[in-house]
Amino acid sequence: MTPTLARRHGPYPASAAGQDPEVRARARDWAEIQERMPVPLYEAVYERLDVGPGTRLLGLGCGSGLALLLAARRGATVTGVDSGAPELLALAGERLGCAVDDSGSAGFEGRTPGGARLVSGEPADAAPPGARPYNLVTAFSPVGAGEDDAEGLLGQLAGAVPAAEHGSAVVLAGWGPPERCAAASVLRVATRLADPLRGGGSWCPARRDDLEEVAARAGLRPDGSGRVACPFGYADVPSAVRGLRSTGLFDAAARATDREQVDKELTEALHPYVRGDGTVWMPHVFRYLIARIR
Repeated sequence: MTPTLARRHGPYPASAAGQDPEVRARARDWAEIQERMPVPLYEAVYERLDVGPGTRLLGLGCGSGLALLLAARRGATVTGVDSGAPELLALAGERLGCAVDDSGSAGFEGRTPGGARLVSGEPADAAPPGARPYNLVTAFSPVGAGEDDAEGLLGQLAGAVPAAEHGSAVVLAGWGPPERCAAASVLRVATRLADPLRGGGSWCPARRDDLEEVAARAGLRPDGSGRVACPFGYADVPSAVRGLRSTGLFDAAARATDREQVDKELTEALHPYVRGDGTVWMPHVFRYLIARIR
């Protein structure tokens, strides 16, 4: 199978199959707590690219679909594809009012009247609706959170680019510099606790040219970039712990120690960011790169 983004690092949680209650609960934690953190990133990108009724968008690693929903509200025709998160796709279906297509058929009857469509599979399975190629591809799962992010994204792009028009925009996202991301100190807990497993599934700092390197390797032409402030804000510490765990970044740490130890150390790491009213507030920045299909 082609490399995919199945190993997720905010803004999407690690894939998990089955109907286990804990898996469903984590998907809900992602959708209800953590997924809203990058909303300023989505909105900034959509505003810059003038996303609207003429946009035919393919969202890679769409998860529970919040970015798709925001584009659809602007009038875009959206298709989301995800290869390893059935619980999240089910939540995306609830949001967009459509069923999930696991057949790869562009004529799938689960599309909404506005054209929203969700595909369980690889980008190559998401044939453009009505045989009209996509004119925008988004990959909002940040590069630079895990060692295999770039390779997974390249596999996704290899399947997505042929389904889009020449000159179409491809949006790549990444973590900002660690010094601009207060969450970095909290996410380092994952790396430290997971060390016996050599950091597998844990967080690592972004490099300055991560996005540009991916674009070059994918044969895309850079056409602008930006940084967007996306603070991580939570109602209280327990909500922050649940939201951060839902990203999947702490899975290896939990395997190396146990969930209780992870929760304890997360709580301690969050202490400097707890405000007087009990809420948690961490300044954070995401980067994005707009590239064009040659």
